[in-house]
Amino acid sequence: MGFFDRLKDGLTRTRDQLVAGIENVVLGKKKIDDALLDEIEELMILSDLGVETTSRIISSVQEKVRRNELDDASLLKKEIKEQIRAILVRDSAPLRYGTSLAVYLVIGVNGVGKTTTIGKMASMLKSQGRKVILGAADTFRAAAAEQLVLWGERAGTDVIRHKSGADPGAVVFDAIAAARAREQEILIIDTAGRLHTKSNLMEELKKINRVIERELPGEPREVLLVLDATTGQNALSQAKLFNQAVGVTGIVLTKLDGTAKGGIIVAIASELGIPVKMVGVGEKIEDLQPFDPNEFVEALFD
Repeated sequence: MGFFDRLKDGLTRTRDQLVAGIENVVLGKKKIDDALLDEIEELMILSDLGVETTSRIISSVQEKVRRNELDDASLLKKEIKEQIRAILVRDSAPLRYGTSLAVYLVIGVNGVGKTTTIGKMASMLKSQGRKVILGAADTFRAAAAEQLVLWGERAGTDVIRHKSGADPGAVVFDAIAAARAREQEILIIDTAGRLHTKSNLMEELKKINRVIERELPGEPREVLLVLDATTGQNALSQAKLFNQAVGVTGIVLTKLDGTAKGGIIVAIASELGIPVKMVGVGEKIEDLQPFDPNEFVEALFD
């Protein structure tokens, strides 16, 4: 299957929850009333669009009904589809590249698949002809560097690493120096997902950020937060926390396949204004691809 078909297949449970639910609710109904909208609102919240985002969409629908711009229940699905599309398109943006070295700092809690995501991302970028190097700044978790080295070998990229327990900032400093010396285009940095406390983790990430800013002022940079789609609203909470601490520039949403919580993409885009830059729909190396909001909406509502 092509990626669109894999995405469509991966969104089956979300589509069954949200889109099929809307179709069932409006079936045989002509009038759009409060009772009908209450049912649709509940479906949207259950699909993890979030209370705030759902309320915005429902309020917009109610306003159109009040102005007689929307008077047929059969058109509700199309209206909600276009509102979701507008939310996702508003802040959409590709990964940043440059004429010199671009740095992607990959962050997220343990268990979301950060290291695997980095390997898949490196493979995708290499297939586009870009020169990629990896930095193993997760020196806290046992075997994290070894796992990254294995992915580096699969993707055909070098990995800059220190011994376990080393200063992550020092790893980043050396990785930047190596990337420059080897004339690489993109440096992807793996980071720890858990330290002793949340404040420790955030301070560590801020320190790494300062090293990057000092060494590469003005160069293209991404702070990419990896989130597990199956965690739903918990993913939104993580995004808020990390964004407050280090300023997230893009979301990488993994494990979209097999979840009924795919609506979390819409909640993140709507409430935080952070673009989803990549999505993962499976275990294969090609199952991580750039996020296309129009493609996502078509796959969800098809």
